[in-house]
Amino acid sequence: MPDKSIRNRLSDAVDRAFDEQVRFLADIVRHPSLRGREAPLQDHMARWFNARGYSVDRFSLADVPLAEHAKASPMVDVDPAGSFQVVASRRCASPTGRSLIIQGHIDVVPEGPAEMWSFPPYGGTVKDGWLYGRGANDMKAGVSAMCFAMEALRGAGFAPAADVHLQTVTEEESTGNGALATLLRGYRAEACLIPEPTGGTITRAHTGTMWFRLKVRGVPVHVAVAQSGSNAIMSAYHLIQALQEHTRALNEVAKTHPWYAQVQDPIKFNPGQIRGGDWASSTPAWCEVDCRIGLLPGQDVAECQRGVEQAVAAAARGDHFLSNNPPEVQWHGFLADGFVLEPGSEAEAILAEAHRAAFGTEMGARITTAVNDTRFYGLYFDMPALCYGPKGENNHGFDERTNLEQLRTTTLAMACFIADWCGLQPLE
Repeated sequence: MPDKSIRNRLSDAVDRAFDEQVRFLADIVRHPSLRGREAPLQDHMARWFNARGYSVDRFSLADVPLAEHAKASPMVDVDPAGSFQVVASRRCASPTGRSLIIQGHIDVVPEGPAEMWSFPPYGGTVKDGWLYGRGANDMKAGVSAMCFAMEALRGAGFAPAADVHLQTVTEEESTGNGALATLLRGYRAEACLIPEPTGGTITRAHTGTMWFRLKVRGVPVHVAVAQSGSNAIMSAYHLIQALQEHTRALNEVAKTHPWYAQVQDPIKFNPGQIRGGDWASSTPAWCEVDCRIGLLPGQDVAECQRGVEQAVAAAARGDHFLSNNPPEVQWHGFLADGFVLEPGSEAEAILAEAHRAAFGTEMGARITTAVNDTRFYGLYFDMPALCYGPKGENNHGFDERTNLEQLRTTTLAMACFIADWCGLQPLE
């Protein structure tokens, strides 16, 4: 751990730059970086890094061989050529420490009806110590922390004594292909830190996630003779009920899982989008439902896919129309493994000490029923993958917000971690 005088210099540097950091965060929140619309923000990030002397690599998902990797997820609705990643590298000419990747996603989920927010969803409003906006907490606060942790080292007169790669990626909310693309581009390090909004805890385990689309057909007739046709929306509802039963069975099995046995119903199923029909007085001829379902660490994605397909097929066989007109299950996004960060790595111990130095408390651990990008680094590329970051509220909901004082202290903890993991050299 850096000695007290260095920690004090880092703390002073974080404080001096914190107003700028808040402005930076508000600025990137004002970019509505929804799926397929992230390029303007990535251009902004590339310019920001370039102005600070980083070597910047901006590339699209079409520039790497995603299709050749077994853990790439399908991208049915988005053109990979329009999804850009940014890697900003600060390389050390004579490294004496350990290299590091710090990665954050800049894609956000849709905001919903703006009138249901207290503040404009892309306004970056600051009030009573909180910054509001879609993506403010998930996870643009973490992106600001990683950027300004590095700025704190520079402000204190130091440079990392090893290569550091700051990465802003897309697709975290839908496939994870952005993170995978940076690895396929060739970027490696001796550890990876992802500052998702964990509230100052480390993510010990995350579930996997699968996205699928139910595609159902019907027979359109005038509603006056509805009995002579079929209603695709009602057929889809029948399938949703069957998948709810399937999920209940999965959660019974989860009661014996080594990490999730004490988590109530860790497998989450959600029909998240529905489209269907053409006219209120006609029985719908079609319906599509986009769904998400989880899986536990250690479970095989392909086997879990088969479980979903079998549940849908069994429900269809029990329905007169669907038995003769089978629904389609289309895999159109996440096919993500769960991941466990096993305790005991040196990287985690150093992060815990950095947290203790910044916050004065022990770093807790959490087990989550959501997914994050650590699986790529920890499962497939054999590097310690730490998920630790700031604190906020209402991810994916109305009035999403991040706590600014927690962000300040988290930025210091990250600066201390970089200093200890990578080592320090005087700034030239």
